[in-house]
Amino acid sequence: MDARDLVRSVTVGGRGRGVGSWRAAWRRRRADAVGLPRQQRAERARTPGEATGAEPGPGGGTVRFARSVLCVRVTVAGAVFVGWDGADPEPSYALAGAAPAADERARLEPDKDGGWRVVSERMLVTVSRLGAVEVRTPGGALLRRDHPPRWWEEAGAAGADRGAGAAAGPRWLQRSELPADARFFGLGGQADGPRLRSRSYRLWNTAPGPRHAAPDRSGSAPGLTGTKRGLVGLASRPLSVAMPVLVSVADAGTLLVFHDNSWDGRVDLREGAEGLGSGHDRPGRCEVRMSGGPLRYWAVAGAPSRVLHGWAALTGAPAVPPGWALGYQHALGAAGDAQRPARVAEGRRALGLPLRALHVEEFPSDGRGSTGGDALGAGARAPGGSAAGVRLVSSVGPAVRARAGDPVFESGRAADVFVREAGGRVVLGGAHGGEAVFPDFTDRRVRKWWGALYAERLEQGFAGVWHTGDEPFSLCAFGDPTLPLSARHALEGRGGDHREAHNVYALAMAEAACAGLRELRPEERPFLVSRSGWAGMQRYGGSATGGATGGWEGLRAALSLVLGLGLCGMPYAGPDIGEAAAQVSPELYLRGLQLGAYLPLLRTRAAKEARGEPWESCPRVLEHVRAALAARERLAPYLMTLAQLAHRTGAPYVRPVWWQHPRDRRLRDCEDAFLLGDALLVAPVLEPGVRERAVRLPAGRWYDTATARPFEGPATVRVAAPLDRVPVLARAGTAVPVRSQGGETELEVWPPAPGRTGGGLLIPDPGEGRQRPRAERFTVRADRGGSVVVEREGGGEVGYAVRVR
Repeated sequence: MDARDLVRSVTVGGRGRGVGSWRAAWRRRRADAVGLPRQQRAERARTPGEATGAEPGPGGGTVRFARSVLCVRVTVAGAVFVGWDGADPEPSYALAGAAPAADERARLEPDKDGGWRVVSERMLVTVSRLGAVEVRTPGGALLRRDHPPRWWEEAGAAGADRGAGAAAGPRWLQRSELPADARFFGLGGQADGPRLRSRSYRLWNTAPGPRHAAPDRSGSAPGLTGTKRGLVGLASRPLSVAMPVLVSVADAGTLLVFHDNSWDGRVDLREGAEGLGSGHDRPGRCEVRMSGGPLRYWAVAGAPSRVLHGWAALTGAPAVPPGWALGYQHALGAAGDAQRPARVAEGRRALGLPLRALHVEEFPSDGRGSTGGDALGAGARAPGGSAAGVRLVSSVGPAVRARAGDPVFESGRAADVFVREAGGRVVLGGAHGGEAVFPDFTDRRVRKWWGALYAERLEQGFAGVWHTGDEPFSLCAFGDPTLPLSARHALEGRGGDHREAHNVYALAMAEAACAGLRELRPEERPFLVSRSGWAGMQRYGGSATGGATGGWEGLRAALSLVLGLGLCGMPYAGPDIGEAAAQVSPELYLRGLQLGAYLPLLRTRAAKEARGEPWESCPRVLEHVRAALAARERLAPYLMTLAQLAHRTGAPYVRPVWWQHPRDRRLRDCEDAFLLGDALLVAPVLEPGVRERAVRLPAGRWYDTATARPFEGPATVRVAAPLDRVPVLARAGTAVPVRSQGGETELEVWPPAPGRTGGGLLIPDPGEGRQRPRAERFTVRADRGGSVVVEREGGGEVGYAVRVR
């Protein structure tokens, strides 16, 4: 135990987690000492060597090198797969079904200097004779250049029989260069973005809270062995959703690269610079290190909308949440007595707050705690039913109490569904109420067993579930708060250990829940949000990102998390607002709620030590809270349209302001505003005392929705931001579907600029089911007299009230 472990252990002990956390930590350390291979001196790094030949095939082909082999394949959807050392696209937890078919028109052909190339409609891929891979636009502009990779294999590891270690595979490193003007985005939900800085980012899902490891200022990610100092010397905060999905935006184009590898890893980034000395440019740098697993990746290029569409085609269409889940939700924390949820629901309705759902984290039962939410079958009872039409959402954690007589524990033990150590014993983790065991969700049989358990929650009256503690989190006094790295997992029959399974654990748990809920209620769209996740999580639900960080910086972090997740294909996400309501100012709470009102998931959260709601100390806050929630309710038809559009195209609800103008460099650096769909630009207030703020506008005419004042972009303008609202600007020529005061859908139309036309889209709510409603499109134009005319595309009546602003 080093000094940092000791500090963290004292902190844990001080919080009253008791000897159980110490016992779990020592068990974990002993299991890994036995189950993981001993660290030995690494061999000299292996590189591919020179090319010895190539075999063309459908979509590309195979290039053979002296010490490795490379597969390049272009799919019919335009994505490119690159795999080293015989790595194939499958098996993969990220892909939605089988890998897409190869594009028969693309073939591997000889290139200059003894290299090879694959020409496709959307990308040009070249391979040098030493193994460098370049991805270019069809016109030849460079998007990314990968240097020949390096692998390290531990001496003697190949013949060692030490449980999971034999199948670990070598560690590897891949360095890449990108255009000097490129900006980086993605890597899951990063709190210090949305533009990723020159620093190190760890790819390891970690539970939030005081257990976060201190930033690694040596430049190497915790948990990796044999790494050297990276490009930069500052590591980011650990996160619950870390994905190896990197989006680079440059003048040459937008490129998404996904390293399909779930092992612990690190991405080091360094932004480039143009015109350094004598007109020379410094390219952007990306360095990916993985502690094991295959070296394979997918690349998708084009306009941002095309990139996200291609990404959704690979990893699956985002789930459409129920209509009520696009409204205001509140997380209670501990339910207290059984009637508290009903009292909270009725109290908020009496204040005129349109509450749609209550998330209940802990339930009144027999007092037995669990890890990060109640385990299924824990004996909980639905607290008070759905008062005043408010849905109830139950928290569910993967930890099952290891207690004789517990029905889930006994059922799981009989069915042999729990994760085991390399020596064969069931892994015992730490939980708030004692020891816990964890289902192995990487086993199809276990997922089927777990999915059936959700019947209990549905029978109790819950309308959805909220997964928490699914990193997975196991209470430990020191070390990484998860399962032993040597713990064995099925991994769909391949077998492996927790080093590979950890990052996909929450994804597999969500798959089990979604399948179970669909089977139990086939006529309804499931509601499922998770704290953790991985690439492909959008197929099953969304992400409740938690409270990010405290204070005003927490607002920036919250926006960064949602934008980053959206660019990684997970569009339905949102932070917890007011988690520390007892400590924050009413202004901070209000500005957080105003931000959340325009994010996909709007959820406030009661602090455990809360002394009351913010409006109790400042009554004027209540009036402004009502206004923010009324604005949210008014946008319900637009939000449902964006949800359906995300399902069909992969486009996130919340988009960076450069979405339609990726070549506008000043927009790439804009981190304090965002687009909600294509029609609205939201500029939240992220600092105290602000009553007016600067807003960077993309090209075109924009209207301040509060005053109807027009602005011409591209430009930076100043817009009023009084305490009762944040600036929201509408794009000229758009028809935005909104809800009228009478509850009907109407079109709010913003006049087009002279000589231009516009349009709008409405995809109505299909109700509880999973039907695919027909999209309704509208055109907006100005006639010769200057009047605004709205018409339905394809003819016929508009069918909705039209209000021109």
